Amino acid sequence: MLSHLQISNFTLVEQLELELHKGLSALTGETGAGKSILLDALALVLGDRADADKVRHGAERADIQASFNLAALPWVSKWLKEQDLGEGDECLLRRVVTQEGRSRAFINGQSVTLQQLKCLGDMLVDIHGQHEHQSLLKNRTQLRLLDAFGQQRKLAKEVKRAYFHWHCCKERLEQLQNQSDEINARFQLLSYQVDELEQLELGEHEINELENEQKQLANIEHIQHNCQHLNELCSDDEQGLISRLHSGLKLLNELGDTKSTKLQNVESLLEQALINVQEAHNDVEREQQNQELDPKRLQEIDQRLSRIYDVARKHRVMPEELYALQQQLNGELQQLQSGDKQIEALESELAEYLLHYRQLADQLSQVRQQAAEQLQLAVNGKLAQLAMGHANFVASLQSLSEQPHSDGNEQVQFLISTSPGQAPKALAKIASGGELSRISLAIQVVTAQTSTIPTLIFDEVDVGIGGTTGDIVGELLRELGEQGQVLCVTHLAQVASKAHHHLRVEKTIEKDAVNSSLSQLGGDEKIMEIARMMGGAIDSEQSLAHARAMLANNLH
Repeated sequence: MLSHLQISNFTLVEQLELELHKGLSALTGETGAGKSILLDALALVLGDRADADKVRHGAERADIQASFNLAALPWVSKWLKEQDLGEGDECLLRRVVTQEGRSRAFINGQSVTLQQLKCLGDMLVDIHGQHEHQSLLKNRTQLRLLDAFGQQRKLAKEVKRAYFHWHCCKERLEQLQNQSDEINARFQLLSYQVDELEQLELGEHEINELENEQKQLANIEHIQHNCQHLNELCSDDEQGLISRLHSGLKLLNELGDTKSTKLQNVESLLEQALINVQEAHNDVEREQQNQELDPKRLQEIDQRLSRIYDVARKHRVMPEELYALQQQLNGELQQLQSGDKQIEALESELAEYLLHYRQLADQLSQVRQQAAEQLQLAVNGKLAQLAMGHANFVASLQSLSEQPHSDGNEQVQFLISTSPGQAPKALAKIASGGELSRISLAIQVVTAQTSTIPTLIFDEVDVGIGGTTGDIVGELLRELGEQGQVLCVTHLAQVASKAHHHLRVEKTIEKDAVNSSLSQLGGDEKIMEIARMMGGAIDSEQSLAHARAMLANNLH
């Protein structure tokens, strides 16, 4: 709901601040006083096109700010949060226009694009009249109103969701079809590489084991020569370690009980050394027996390692990395089906999404047809009350292409004929602003229970009418005001008298400056304004009594 409006240096307005409330607010004033300025400023802050001539003469820039209470609009708060434009129940829109015609837009103090401002504005306010901001002229708004009226917003969202799944799957399929040759080529390469590595049958630690064995076989003569010398050093001959250790132990043994503690320790160490040397001697002898020159085995190892090194160079990795590479490529190959198989799977998935979409869209079409017929009857009934009994309102369902669409099988267009025998035309082609405002009023009254727009503004809704019809217009506007917030520019006392709040615009001329101001009326001021609107003299007791009676009747 619009709670506060501040206007600075906009056309005839130097400075204006306005508090607005729930209910019907009537905006009145003499012709030319500037009543439409308020609506123009509001439309600008909601995203309308900016013109340099809107800046007050002599000022550098025009500045309009509008505050909205979002307590009852969770979907708007959600949108702001998704756009990183603030949270909470209050929202401030601002538009600045310079003398050169450049403009800047802000939401909650953050600079935004005009598109963002328009998107938010469409969720907050509907302006009805001869005004480009009027969302009721847009097919998307008409579709939203029809789905809400038919109580099928949930089904419409399901259709959008089904379309989204189908569309995403279709894009993936098209992308895959464009990349099919690349995927198949990658599949063929991986298949070849994995097959080559599997044929190699490389063990995880095989390379280290082969290289160690190769070193041993290549140095077998040197190893045997050194083992022979070790045997001689450890042998039982007089010069061998074993013989000499025996001699040392014999000397210590001859000392008997006369050995000191240190010598006893020496004897223990020599005994342990003798055991170790004997074990070493045995191991060297066994190694000598096992070490045989095997040229055939060495050749086999050389060939095996050569093959491994060749494959490693081919894959540009170190030989010890080949085993891990094989595991990696094999895993990738298992995940990557051929392009043809992937296309086949996606085509099947796309067909399932399309079937689901068609079922939901067909169901929505049936509901829309019923809702359109009911809406036509209800709106035409209201138009008859508004002195447009010859008008014929049609909610036309027009089939879209056979390709799925996010809105379903059809788009909706509100059509109207205002004279008998005249073919219905789009609302945007209605020449009379007053007629368009009354048509909008009829639609809004009928759809008020299901509409999500919290603030409605009507301009020229009472042009060319009066008497009983004026009373009906006022009653319908008040009915809308009971359910939300309505601001109406009016020339009829019958309409203004039914308002919950009354605002008057006045134009003053001081020296060479013209300024429009606005004031909230109450009590005697409101009575005098109603008397003026009825064409009576504001100092005539008869006119004032008539105004009091009119206001009193609308209190019941």
